[in-house]
Amino acid sequence: MKLFNTLSRTKEEFVTIVPGHVKMYACGPTVYNYFHLGNARPFVTFDTLRRYLEYRGYEVEFCQNFTDIDDKMIKRANEEGITISELADRFIAEYYTDADKLNVLHPTYQPRATQSIEAIIELIQTLIEKDIAYILEDGVYYDVSKFESYGKLSHYNLEDLNPGGGERKASFEGKKNPGDFALWKFKKEGEPSWESPWGEGRPGWHIECSAMIRQYLGQTIDIHGGGQDLIFPHHENEIAQSEACNECTLANYWVHNAFVNVDGEKMSKSVGNFFTIRDIAAQFPYEVIRFFILSGHYRMPINFSDELLKASQNGLQRISTCIINTKFLINKNSFDASLEDSEETKELIKGVEQSKVSFIEHMDDDLNTADAITDIFNLVKIVNTATASGKVSKGALTIALDMLNELIGVLGIKALEEDDSAPSEVMDLVEKRAEAKKAKDFALADSIREQITAMGYSVKDTSSGPQVEKI
Repeated sequence: MKLFNTLSRTKEEFVTIVPGHVKMYACGPTVYNYFHLGNARPFVTFDTLRRYLEYRGYEVEFCQNFTDIDDKMIKRANEEGITISELADRFIAEYYTDADKLNVLHPTYQPRATQSIEAIIELIQTLIEKDIAYILEDGVYYDVSKFESYGKLSHYNLEDLNPGGGERKASFEGKKNPGDFALWKFKKEGEPSWESPWGEGRPGWHIECSAMIRQYLGQTIDIHGGGQDLIFPHHENEIAQSEACNECTLANYWVHNAFVNVDGEKMSKSVGNFFTIRDIAAQFPYEVIRFFILSGHYRMPINFSDELLKASQNGLQRISTCIINTKFLINKNSFDASLEDSEETKELIKGVEQSKVSFIEHMDDDLNTADAITDIFNLVKIVNTATASGKVSKGALTIALDMLNELIGVLGIKALEEDDSAPSEVMDLVEKRAEAKKAKDFALADSIREQITAMGYSVKDTSSGPQVEKI
């Protein structure tokens, strides 16, 4: 398997520190609001990477945090007159509501930053003792000039952060360098705080992830993931903190997903052009939203629009219909034993095997979910052709159905399946309609069909009997 490593800007063969074991960290949400589609992209991307690694036989330790203390959290909590903890509790619960419906698996560890204060203080203390951090009136700062390889991930130079050196220069009154960043912020009125050796205060954003990685996964991990917008300064600063403190590599592979755009502009809360997952789910099923996210390669921007979501819904419906129809045929049909050796049966089994091989090849190539989904569509076409011929065995159809479910399962995609538990009154009408057709009372049969439709179901006549689907 190969992954594109932001650090080297190349695809690299994926080799784990411990054979068969993966330690992976991805930055999680700041829990002051519902998460939007731009936030959902990394959640779905790294959940899919985790699923695929497990599918390929790796044991994965995955940590994704909750940022439950920062300026945005403080501002929202003060506006609502509640505590930071109450705000975090509410939106962590809302996160799980959406993430669970997007079929995002719970990570192995999902800590809150405020649960790692002791680990944060320990890390900062080490940096102070090494003369890499220093104390000012408003907090403790990291001295970026003391870390020789600062900028190796983002490929920025320290000179770019000097006055006049570019857009990323910072106010540096009192700081040794304009790029120095806060590790600990001393207490202000109306802010939560914790005791530390340097005074009451709260952690800076960057130090939280460094501390949680070390606390839950160790000093060096295999994969660190996140959105492209986190490369600088967040991940750059994580590297500086962790590697200066631990004197070893923080992560061997840095994996970043591209933005979700709206009219060519990055979706973000600051710009105001964002759509929460909750809002989108009012119009499209969560399964469709996940399918939409995975329909593009994770390193390529994807553009949000109703039209593209509708196209994703149609695509997922095509896969779902194939699964529904194949399952129906297997359950309702009687199969001639001679079909076991038919050419159509052999072609179907061959097509199933080739689809899996191609799927794995594409997923091994930097998690290319876009082409992997094309492989699934190709398998759907093969299965539809086989079932239309009426010359394939039950065993071959079962193998094909199992493979379809296996491959969409690797992507965490759920088919838009029919409701197998249609109400008894619907099934009674289906039976009465069948009796009316048998008696050649087609007017009655049509009338009953209209009643079934009005109840939210459709009935389709097949060679295997009536097939009921939820509309």
